[in-house]
Amino acid sequence: QLQLVESGGGLVQPGGSLRLSCTASGFTLDSYAIGWFRQAPGKEREGVSCISTTGDKYYADSVKGRFTGSVDNAKNTAYLQMNSLKPEDTGVYYCAAVPRLRIRTVQVMCVIKKGGDYWGQGTQVTVSS
Repeated sequence: QLQLVESGGGLVQPGGSLRLSCTASGFTLDSYAIGWFRQAPGKEREGVSCISTTGDKYYADSVKGRFTGSVDNAKNTAYLQMNSLKPEDTGVYYCAAVPRLRIRTVQVMCVIKKGGDYWGQGTQVTVSS
């Protein structure tokens, strides 16, 4: 069974940090592009960070310089390090994976497709004082 399991969300004060994890089972991430997406109440799903198997990365303008996406193939786990968090970063965060041959660029995955073939269960991130 192909599965992505997320962890690491929670409540944090503005300016704080969180690291989200996304662990794959049933397949290996080294053959998949990985994306992080978030959805806030009343808003469309937004591609936050996408990483190709060759290391190309896309970040939404709203998170550039604050968020860092990475993949540890040895642990079959993707991460999203979120620093200098703002209240507008609040939402449910999802990781998604798509086979590398099915996606042309990370921009396509994050901006146009806004998703993947396999999804994590989502984790709530709340930034509030």
